[in-house]
Amino acid sequence: MAKYLLLKHYRGAPTAPNEASMNPQEFDAHVRYMEEFADRLKESGEYVDSQALSPEGTFVRSDGPGKPPVTDGPFAETKDLIAGWMAIDVDSYERALELAGELSAAPGAGGEPIQEWLELRPFWTDQPPTIE
Repeated sequence: MAKYLLLKHYRGAPTAPNEASMNPQEFDAHVRYMEEFADRLKESGEYVDSQALSPEGTFVRSDGPGKPPVTDGPFAETKDLIAGWMAIDVDSYERALELAGELSAAPGAGGEPIQEWLELRPFWTDQPPTIE
């Protein structure tokens, strides 16, 4: 088994073919699709965890021992604004690609699949990543 992270971005990924603003009912249908997707992966044993994230945030760094942390922002590069993530544990890279493609088809405006771009990243382990 290999663990992968499916990352959803607020901005910065290539534009999805069916990207459009969603009304509240369409947004609810979008979230419901992702929840049902997660439930299916729980049943198959491929689900690890998932979480939606707020677009707000702050960068923090150490300014040295005994000094308070330094904050700046939120001024993230747009490519770094993560909307949410799902961790999966699958048998192969091909299965990770299959699941990412399925999640990319979550409904959006008008109930049409968004076909959004998702970032697929393997977890770092002692074993080389299973990306070919």
